[in-house]
Amino acid sequence: MKISELSPEYRQPPLHAGLLTDLNRVVADVETLDASDSSSPEKIAADLRRLLTKLASAASSSSGPDAAFRLKVWNLGFRLWNACVDRANHGFPTRVAEAEIRQAAPELLLLAGLPEDIPNARAKAASFFHRTGLVWLDLGRADLASACFEKATPLVSAADSEGERAVLLDLNLARARVAFSTGEQALAVALLSRSKPLAAASSEGVKALAEEYLRIGKAALSTKPPDPALDAANLLTEALDLCEKAAASPSCATPTTPGSTPATPNLQVIKDQCLRFLAVERLEAKDYEGTLRCISVWRASLGLGEEHPSIGFMALRACLGSGNMAEAERELKTLMANAEAPDCVCVSAAELYVASTGPDAAFKVLIALAARCHTGAAAAAVRVLKKVVESAGAETGHARAIAELASDERVVKLFDGPTNTHERSTMHALLWTCGTEHFHAKNYEIGADLIERSMLYVSRDDESRSRRASCFRVLCLCHMALRHLDRAQEFIIEAEKVEPNIRCAFLKFKILLQKEEEDEAIKVMKTMLGYVDFNPEFLTLSVHEAMACKSLRVAIAALTFLLGLYSARKPMPMTEAAVLRSLITLLLREPGSEAEILKYSRRAKLRMAELGAEAIFGKGTVGLRERNWFAVSTWNMALKMVKEEMYDYCTEFFELAAEFFSPVNGEDDANGILVCKSLIMGVSAMFHVEEVNKSPLSDSDLKRGVEMLSKAGKLLPLTLPSAPVTSDPLEDNNLLFLHTSNFYRLLSRMDTSAHPQQLQLVKNFAASKACTPGHLLKLGEIASEGTQPNLQVAEFLLKASITTALASHSPSYGIISAALRRLVCLAGIQDLSGSTSDAVYDVFQQAYQIVVGLRDGEYPFEEGKWLATTAWNKANLASRLRQGSVARKWMKMAIDLSRHFENMKQYVSEMEEYFERFQKSSGKEPDECSQQDGAPSTSLSGSVSQPGLV
Repeated sequence: MKISELSPEYRQPPLHAGLLTDLNRVVADVETLDASDSSSPEKIAADLRRLLTKLASAASSSSGPDAAFRLKVWNLGFRLWNACVDRANHGFPTRVAEAEIRQAAPELLLLAGLPEDIPNARAKAASFFHRTGLVWLDLGRADLASACFEKATPLVSAADSEGERAVLLDLNLARARVAFSTGEQALAVALLSRSKPLAAASSEGVKALAEEYLRIGKAALSTKPPDPALDAANLLTEALDLCEKAAASPSCATPTTPGSTPATPNLQVIKDQCLRFLAVERLEAKDYEGTLRCISVWRASLGLGEEHPSIGFMALRACLGSGNMAEAERELKTLMANAEAPDCVCVSAAELYVASTGPDAAFKVLIALAARCHTGAAAAAVRVLKKVVESAGAETGHARAIAELASDERVVKLFDGPTNTHERSTMHALLWTCGTEHFHAKNYEIGADLIERSMLYVSRDDESRSRRASCFRVLCLCHMALRHLDRAQEFIIEAEKVEPNIRCAFLKFKILLQKEEEDEAIKVMKTMLGYVDFNPEFLTLSVHEAMACKSLRVAIAALTFLLGLYSARKPMPMTEAAVLRSLITLLLREPGSEAEILKYSRRAKLRMAELGAEAIFGKGTVGLRERNWFAVSTWNMALKMVKEEMYDYCTEFFELAAEFFSPVNGEDDANGILVCKSLIMGVSAMFHVEEVNKSPLSDSDLKRGVEMLSKAGKLLPLTLPSAPVTSDPLEDNNLLFLHTSNFYRLLSRMDTSAHPQQLQLVKNFAASKACTPGHLLKLGEIASEGTQPNLQVAEFLLKASITTALASHSPSYGIISAALRRLVCLAGIQDLSGSTSDAVYDVFQQAYQIVVGLRDGEYPFEEGKWLATTAWNKANLASRLRQGSVARKWMKMAIDLSRHFENMKQYVSEMEEYFERFQKSSGKEPDECSQQDGAPSTSLSGSVSQPGLV
């Protein structure tokens, strides 16, 4: 009987038949996958990953698959690939799962090996990996794309056939692209260089390599990478050389097959781009001769009559950069003669040209633009003149040339007509701005000249009346600065004819002041009251001008006029507070006028109380702004005096600031924080005065301070932070700390009955969001000092400081160490008072628990040394007092602490030796500080002579 005749249950199934069945099922699922099913691609990708793992295991086993099995896997891989391509062709979205399914196809081919029956098997598998890598690139996964390319490269690295060489070239170019995108510029250049022999066999390969050189060269030109291997000029030159060699190759001019087109693609576009970007690169490198050489080759390849305007524009820039003005002028003429060149390009070229040549050549350019730009000559002239003005700077000679150019009849004529209204206005503004810049630079002559020429572009109609009057007034100011007072007076008279107003009268007043004609100046000032646009502010300005000219008589007259207006209670646009503000502003310029400033600030406060805020400061926003000025002024004065350590008036200035910041008449309490801050800082100033004058605060001062802090306490909830606080004591987040510390100090001036109130005060502060370990430490220092220290409060604050600091994300061991040192001192006082709790040792135990596990340097150097030294010295003292068990526990503490501080490790061995000698000499006395007590442990034994630590 033959084997084939056996019944089915006796036949041996084909090896790995189940794996083929599963693969076939998954491939069929991909072929029938519906676009509406969004979850299936992920499931199929997972199935394929599992099957690939099984296939890899089967391929590596001793009884690996046979040739028939491998061929079937290849067929399944091709089916899977074709299904993925069909899905992509039908517009299925490219997702990660889709890419994973696609990559499974070349992975199947790779695991199945390379069957001899399949032609170009290596090239096909590598091609699949290459195209899959491109998909990963589109998804932004350069790492997965690079992995695909690297798997494919060994398959075709031998390049035994034309197909393999083509795939290897594509892989090298793709890898170069990935390397460039991931910052490996040197590798990208190396891969391109490695591709030259592969590309030489195919004109299409040459084109692809040239395009890749061009692409990376353009990217290097725009990004300027630091890698010297990625030089844009070299890359662009390589691309250009490839195009030249391809064009010169005799094999490239003939068809590869009968009836086909020539094998060499059109490389002229690539060559043009290479030359253009090389010209740009040379231009950016300021190699203007190199730029012109590139343009020359470019022009030669284009032929006559085909030049793009950008060529001429770039050539113009290169000529200007090399200083060849004659050639630059020819390039400009050629560009303007080019009918294809847009007007905007011509105007931009003209701007560059005149920016380099200056105003002397601007006239010819303007005439040429006028002839070319038939519909926008005026606009073009404005742009060119603007560039001339910008390039001229503050040079007087150029400014005079600009003035002559702008006043030339032919240039002015360009702006005639109603269609050029906007350009005339722009031209006037240009000259006006240039003139005022020279005026501010104190070049008054040229400033006056430019302003006067700007009036050529101002119409004489009623709409331009205000602009003409402004020109006359500025001309007046220029001649006033030049001390041409008679000429200035003529201009202001002209301005008054065009537009009589209070500003003209004020300028007349200033001229008369400078001419020292005081009687006439007073008459003009009196006439100001009759102008329709009169504003009392001009009287205030008159006071300032009179003071500047040292004319006391005129200043007194101005103040008399102003006060007369207030005494008559006439409606005034200027509040009485504005007068006081002006007086205070003047006084602020005088040193030693603090008392006078305080006097006028008090008057503003009293008038506010008498008449009401609106009557003294004004209504609405104006009144609020005026009152805020007084508030800020008094606040700044107080801060200035704090900075200069002049505390005598500080408290009152802070109180005044609080009054001005306080809301009135139902206003919103928008300045509550500032009121609170002013009151708290006022009390702080009290303590500074006490310290400087070395005189204790009186009972009235204490009562006043308590009232101020009580009022501030009602406003403190507005200041509580919702974020970590800052270290600036004037910041809002620290107000609660200042309030608490000041209140505590006031309470400390009372008898010890205030101690419970102090404790409750600091507990409330410790529970607030504004509390920081540093704040608690400072309060603890305050509580532990003075004539009546509150040790209970001090202990609470120092322990809270340590607890809060340890609970933070980044504990400040400077604060923790300082608090521990203070606690040691407080505990020492408790021990000296007869306490049996051994409080000092408890603090050292806490310190030891904190330092264990810290990195070297985290705990302050000096504080760590102090802890170890203090513990050792306490052991020394106990040893002298023949308290053996006490001495041993302190020695253990000192040794264990020293082990955790790098700077103390040099003493550890000596301390251990001493401890052993001490143990032997002191006998078997029970150790009070045992493991059960939670003390640091050691197995050392002791000595007779203890080394000293300092």
